Amino acid sequence: MNSIADMPLDALLAAHPCVADFIAALGLRAPEQPLPLGGWLALLADEDLLDAGMERGQMLAHIQRLIDEVQAMAAAAGRRVGSLTLIGGRDKSGAPEAVRLTVQAGEVLCVVGPTGCGKSRLLADIECLAQGDTPTGRRVLVDGQPPGDDQRDALDRKLVAQLSQNMNFVVDLGVRELVTMHAQCRMVVDPEAMAEQVIACANTLTGEQFSPEVPVTQLSGGQTRALMIADAALLSASPVVLIDEIENAGVDRKRALDLLISGEKIVFISTHDPLLALRGHRRLVIRNGGIARIIETSAREQRNLVRIEALDAAVMAIRERLRQGDLIEEDVQWPT
Repeated sequence: MNSIADMPLDALLAAHPCVADFIAALGLRAPEQPLPLGGWLALLADEDLLDAGMERGQMLAHIQRLIDEVQAMAAAAGRRVGSLTLIGGRDKSGAPEAVRLTVQAGEVLCVVGPTGCGKSRLLADIECLAQGDTPTGRRVLVDGQPPGDDQRDALDRKLVAQLSQNMNFVVDLGVRELVTMHAQCRMVVDPEAMAEQVIACANTLTGEQFSPEVPVTQLSGGQTRALMIADAALLSASPVVLIDEIENAGVDRKRALDLLISGEKIVFISTHDPLLALRGHRRLVIRNGGIARIIETSAREQRNLVRIEALDAAVMAIRERLRQGDLIEEDVQWPT
């Protein structure tokens, strides 16, 4: 294979816009006459190289790495995971977990159990694609195979996205600017339009709508979680999503789950909320740090879910009236 040094620079820039962006960011201009990349680098003034902080060979190597990384990200954007298999390890007392569980794309599994039982540890094992190297000894297979080091270690192409209970931004950017930057990193054809779609989607998930111009550091907890769910569903390349308790975040839980499932994601949710737990295809019951039981949501539970949703809607209506300063003095009639 020929080195990129031998490629005509105009053809290289047309094929790899990231290289054009890199050259423009250095304040350099491509020559008007046709030259190979190596020939153009040879003609650069020493002052230009000094300003760039690179020697000619280093700049050539950097351009090659840039092309390789962008191509890898493009490949990851179209990547699907058909299944994730969880192989049991041991609980806190050392007793073995007799579990081998395979989850298909588009499935939602809910993780339930009392506080401190080990729900977050299970999510952490999945997040790092554990290979017997965590305190539980669990292993995770991707499409039936152990993940490679590149799948476990790549920070920019992670298979698993995790939304934790406490998410805070440290960058002082507006919402639109931040999401647009993410879309540009994902090489979306129209990043501005994608950002608008993500923000509009997030505003359907939260009762507190926000402006695209608001700084992300000023978002409430519910707004932050809604934005991250919309981003994970519409923009993130990660085919597996882990959510640690969204019931107290002011997010439309049903709509959030429907959104994630529509993207053929594998979703694990740690929750105490019956509305979420009964919407999952299965739920994992955690006791003493181990998976004690796997329950498939039954048809009877799904019928009960309809009644629980009606009760929840009634409570939400009362909550909204309280926010508006109303008195709740009438005899409350609960749905039957």
